[in-house]
Amino acid sequence: MHLPLLLTLLTLLTLTLAATTTTDLYKILQLDKSANDRDLKRAYRTLSKKYHPDKSSGDETKFLEVAEAYETLSDPTTRKIYDQYGHDGLANHKRTGGAQQHNPFDLFSQFFGGGRGQQGVRRGHDMEVKLSIPLRDFYTGREVPFSLEKQQICDTCEGSGSADGHVETCSRCNGRGMIIQKHMLAPGMFQQVQSHCDVCGGQGKTIKKPCKTCGGAKVVRGRIDLVADVEPGMPRGHRIVFENEADEHPDYVAGNLNVVVDELAAKIDTSESDEARRSRNDGAFFRRKGPDLYWKEVLSLREAWMGGWTRNLTHLDGHVVPLSRGRGEVVQPGQVESVAGEGIPSWQEGHVHEHDEHHESHGKLHVEYVVVLPDQMESGMEKEFWSLWEKWRKKNGVDLLKDSGRPAAVVQDVKDEL
Repeated sequence: MHLPLLLTLLTLLTLTLAATTTTDLYKILQLDKSANDRDLKRAYRTLSKKYHPDKSSGDETKFLEVAEAYETLSDPTTRKIYDQYGHDGLANHKRTGGAQQHNPFDLFSQFFGGGRGQQGVRRGHDMEVKLSIPLRDFYTGREVPFSLEKQQICDTCEGSGSADGHVETCSRCNGRGMIIQKHMLAPGMFQQVQSHCDVCGGQGKTIKKPCKTCGGAKVVRGRIDLVADVEPGMPRGHRIVFENEADEHPDYVAGNLNVVVDELAAKIDTSESDEARRSRNDGAFFRRKGPDLYWKEVLSLREAWMGGWTRNLTHLDGHVVPLSRGRGEVVQPGQVESVAGEGIPSWQEGHVHEHDEHHESHGKLHVEYVVVLPDQMESGMEKEFWSLWEKWRKKNGVDLLKDSGRPAAVVQDVKDEL
């Protein structure tokens, strides 16, 4: 370790020791005095990974506090002194030479099989899972619970792989995990080949009594429960990162679990009643494109031509968006109406934007109108419509073939349409 880094660590350690003289060591590890050795190891494993300086979210001061607290409480002698005499007793014990100062990063290395140096902390591979949620959750935001199966450190043997807790140094490789073998290529010519030790499998340790739960593997498969925080407006395909929640192993720090949030495909239950289907707001009838939402609204011929109608559209969070046309206002088939502020909430870099004069807080809602024509008309209605149509066509009709360049099927002296 370089001298400047060593001096920095010693300074931080001195400050940490001063700070811990006023802080309860059990509280630093988030435990109470009844904690056993297994509780201490679990607390240290969790907190040291959380605060390790090599991580973006690390805190070197807290990392050193956790290391100091664990080192003190994991030793039966110093724990007994601390429980009886507190910090003053520990300080006196250290002054009389009863305890030695250790590098907290060496402790981390011993505990996890990694360390801090040129290669940093040894990490496992990241994992990725997909979480499908309805469009409604992208709009409103939601805490989504989910479960997955992954590799976990065996609780029975606490990751040692040994039933009795005894792990011995491999006699073949002397703990190096590697062996060197000589192969004769020709008389007087030899080649040295380095390979993993075939006795310990490259671990450098051997176990006489394997753990019955994990069979000496140190890890088991099990399910864990997590909660993904989906924020309003979060884009489809966004990755929510759970640090150090990938496959665990005592020889390395677990990688990250990346949860890809995807949109659940719209599905309509045909057994639903018409009333229930009309009141749906889970996104089955909405479509999303970026910050905007799209909706199709069906109008009858009378509504599209004559106007005088009102619709109440139930949005994804349950609030109502009114749509209407006054009497005499015509809606063309395929016409699109854009309603500002009724789209997806704006989201960027992990936060929802507040509304201001330069940035809209929501996208737009685009309503496309679909006009449905009647399949047939009664004879009386047909005669009345035809008579009325003929009257207004002669007065206000237009020639649709005039500019088309196509020949007329029948020579007409009247105009074609209104």
